[in-house]
Amino acid sequence: MPTQTLIGPKITTALPGPNARRVLAGDSKYVSPSYTRSYPLVAKQGRGIVITDVDGNEFFDFSAGIAVTSTGHCHPHVVAAIQKQAAELIHMSGTDFYYESMVTLAERVSRIAPMPGPHKIYYGNSGAEAIECALKLARYHTKRQNVIAFYGAFHGRTMGALSLTASKPQQKRRFGPMLAGVTHIPYPDVYRGSQGGPQDAEAFALGCARFIEDKLFKTTLAPEEVAAIFVEPVQGEGGYVIAPTVFMQELRRICDRHGILLVADEVQSGIGRTGKWWAIEHTGVHPDIVCSAKGIASGMPLGITISKAEIMDWVPGSHASTFGGNPVCNAAALATLDVIEHDGLLQNATEVGNHMLKRMANWPAKHKLVGDVRGRGLMIGVEIVKDKKTKEYAAAERDRIIELAFERGILFLGCGPSTIRIAPPLIVTKEETEVAMDALEESISIVSQGA
Repeated sequence: MPTQTLIGPKITTALPGPNARRVLAGDSKYVSPSYTRSYPLVAKQGRGIVITDVDGNEFFDFSAGIAVTSTGHCHPHVVAAIQKQAAELIHMSGTDFYYESMVTLAERVSRIAPMPGPHKIYYGNSGAEAIECALKLARYHTKRQNVIAFYGAFHGRTMGALSLTASKPQQKRRFGPMLAGVTHIPYPDVYRGSQGGPQDAEAFALGCARFIEDKLFKTTLAPEEVAAIFVEPVQGEGGYVIAPTVFMQELRRICDRHGILLVADEVQSGIGRTGKWWAIEHTGVHPDIVCSAKGIASGMPLGITISKAEIMDWVPGSHASTFGGNPVCNAAALATLDVIEHDGLLQNATEVGNHMLKRMANWPAKHKLVGDVRGRGLMIGVEIVKDKKTKEYAAAERDRIIELAFERGILFLGCGPSTIRIAPPLIVTKEETEVAMDALEESISIVSQGA
């Protein structure tokens, strides 16, 4: 658990600085314009929660590299594991040969899996690849072709994962046709979908799940032809929207009744981000397949698909990855899991996350642009709206707030139509979050005054 608190960010140049402007010019000339950049940060060095740019400016990273650097930037234990492994063996390909670390890591991941074992593990390089594996495996095992996903979902950008994604039109624009057999239905965004108190919210969430049997299976899809339901226990790109427990429980019941696999996309919400190893653990629901990436190797590219052993019944040649389970990435993952467990980072995520939620609890009443504050652990969303009654999205205002926070040395990112995502490394302290919350609240106040 971290004990030393940093004073705060240090901004010494105009942003972007002269060196950053040089890099930005080269990026504009040579790099794909498809990347989304919220502000002109040009990173050079990372330590803990601090990112230093090419001009020497220091920022508090409350994005964790899009929820990736779970143990902080360049954690000494993770760095040492990477350096040691890189000096011994970098690659031979686990597709055709064997690595001991593939077994060691699989055994370690199996111990924290959110469903009873035994388990089988597939290795890829990213969250999208973990989803692709789950999609292909579900079809292979069930011999069924259809899958169900949810509006607001982000499952990746490769064609299978993209077909499951339903977050923003631009992500699919001019890439069609998508993979056949995917049906999207509403996700239980309680803030926008329910009008009353907890009972109404529960009824709304149940209705979203029961839509599958009450409407979909009676009009469009034969349940015996559905292979899987893909769901994020907390929608990431969709706006950090939490799936209510009753909704997840109802999905499990529907899957059990009709022989459908329940696939939990924990690419962003897993590996301790919500205060448990997996966000789905908050609901008590056991998935059949879990997809993980991002925080599992604290910066190294690794995607893992965890399945109940009896489900992963395909034969050699069915699916593979040249680089998946790379020895250096495996070493980073083992070190990451050790740090999270031994340094009490699950507890830290819970305690610090609760501290932030308590600090921001009155923001909807205090700030006219804040419609909702929600989250679990260190996965928190602040929804920015134009009008509290209509809940109209305020994307431009959200983006301006994030820009102002950047100018104050805090790195946030957006998600959903108009939500600010707060996802610092799991090592963050309460004192560091106070610095970030001060900057964020000041930025919200400035934009509110001009709105």
